[in-house]
Amino acid sequence: MALIVQKYGGTSVKDVDRIQNVARRVKSFVDQGNQVVVVVSARGGVTNELVDRAKEINPHPAEREMDMLLACGEQETIALTAMALHAIGQPAVSRLGYQAGFVTDKEHTRARIIDITGGDIKERLALGEVVIVAGFQGQNTEGEITTLGRGGSDLSAVALAAGLKADLCQIFTDVEGVYTADPRVVPNARKINEISYEEMLELASMGSKVMQARSVEFAQKHGVIFEVRSSFNDQPGTIVKAEVPSMEDVVVSGVALDKNQAKITVSDLPDKPGTAALVFQALGAANVIVDMIVQNVGRGGAANLTFTVAKDDIHRAVGTVEKALENYSGVKVNYTGDIAKLSVVGVGMRSHAGVAATLFDILAKHSVNIQMISTSEIRISVAIDLDNAVKAAQAVHDGFHLDQLA
Repeated sequence: MALIVQKYGGTSVKDVDRIQNVARRVKSFVDQGNQVVVVVSARGGVTNELVDRAKEINPHPAEREMDMLLACGEQETIALTAMALHAIGQPAVSRLGYQAGFVTDKEHTRARIIDITGGDIKERLALGEVVIVAGFQGQNTEGEITTLGRGGSDLSAVALAAGLKADLCQIFTDVEGVYTADPRVVPNARKINEISYEEMLELASMGSKVMQARSVEFAQKHGVIFEVRSSFNDQPGTIVKAEVPSMEDVVVSGVALDKNQAKITVSDLPDKPGTAALVFQALGAANVIVDMIVQNVGRGGAANLTFTVAKDDIHRAVGTVEKALENYSGVKVNYTGDIAKLSVVGVGMRSHAGVAATLFDILAKHSVNIQMISTSEIRISVAIDLDNAVKAAQAVHDGFHLDQLA
């Protein structure tokens, strides 16, 4: 008997037919003698609908109330999934995040997990029941409902797998695994059989929508091997695990494109120690995540500072910077959302030279101008014009011959 944690995303439970399909799949695992814990997201489109409804009432709704609202999406899905299992003769019980023992910090809309008790999950499993847990949500130490941010159901599943010491963690989604690029952007992208935590983390952080970055980070920290696979067929997916030596044979494993990027430029910033720190300390305090950063050489006592943030954070970021620099006259803060971030990722970069040269050459041959560059040990990212994003992703994918990977 194995203890399996399965996560089903919004597209997998979008309507009654798909919820019933999930129920049948879950029961098939139980019939094989396994104990199954299911983590579900809100039905596809429900979260966006709730957000839109909130903003019709108040363009800037309180984050505490947004958590109360958005937690409803998963509550609906867990109840419907339990009902679908009951209908086919499988005992099941639904649990909200706090009932499953998810304890978080006090940060609303982007809470971090600080503990998982599991609640009564093991007792329910021992009774032969399937336990369906609401992903994306928990409760802080003051008893307030919190949510974990977009994609938080992935994190819920991985965290439960770690907390319960599950034998297997499966992330069921609308794609068959992790691809060398988003197939909707690059039609000839290929599925990867195995990928390292580090590569998956970089791809997730750089815009790949298959997994939430925090969930991959959590899995790596706690050694949770998981599989990303389709909820619509029985084909094997992609195993995400610790790096093994053979992974370095592939120089570039994947290309990620993130079109949810905005660029902020602070002009005429005093060119003296402490001003950049002032900007980024304020952004950190406002919980705005900054990605790429470029500062030019100061001239005439002033410099320009440019950085990127997620589009969702643009107004909060601009307001934070303007407030932080309100005592500096002549400083201007401008922003644009017409950029995209293109990244190439691969653990093989550690032992192979020339990846940057190849990337820049490919982009130059396709007349794609580079606005900003950032790197890590296994990743190179460039900010480019949004209009060139899809063309550039296809060109880079082909240029590194990723369609030919075994």
